[in-house]
Amino acid sequence: MEALHGYYLEDLEPGMQACYAKTVTEADVILFAGVTGDDNPVHINAEYAETTMFEQRIVHGMFSAGLISAVLGTRMPGPGAIYIDQQLSFKAPVHIGDTVVATATVLEVDEKRRRVKLETVCRVKDKVVAEGVATNMVDRRPVAK
Repeated sequence: MEALHGYYLEDLEPGMQACYAKTVTEADVILFAGVTGDDNPVHINAEYAETTMFEQRIVHGMFSAGLISAVLGTRMPGPGAIYIDQQLSFKAPVHIGDTVVATATVLEVDEKRRRVKLETVCRVKDKVVAEGVATNMVDRRPVAK
């Protein structure tokens, strides 16, 4: 199981960074709406969305948040870490066909509390679409027996 574990607390230091990228498809939006129950017409109804300030369908903001979860759960800190907090602001819409790059950067490591604070940012090209700060609880390296 050791091979499935991500970074340990002792491995992390400020400035370390990891990314996860995803091009959003029509299927992603429909499946996300179905899984979450968020069937707001701005996400799934083109005619309705044309009447909004966005003038077209937009991807759920929480879809981008899910990509942050993908970075934290699979890249850094990775498997074994527990995602315990997220402050997040949505800055711009994401559209079907956009490639969202979610990036997590270690800001601080609290050895005593086993907490790692990370800056979280989602971008489409050079535009920030979501940004915030996450906290993860991370395992210490096991003591050799």
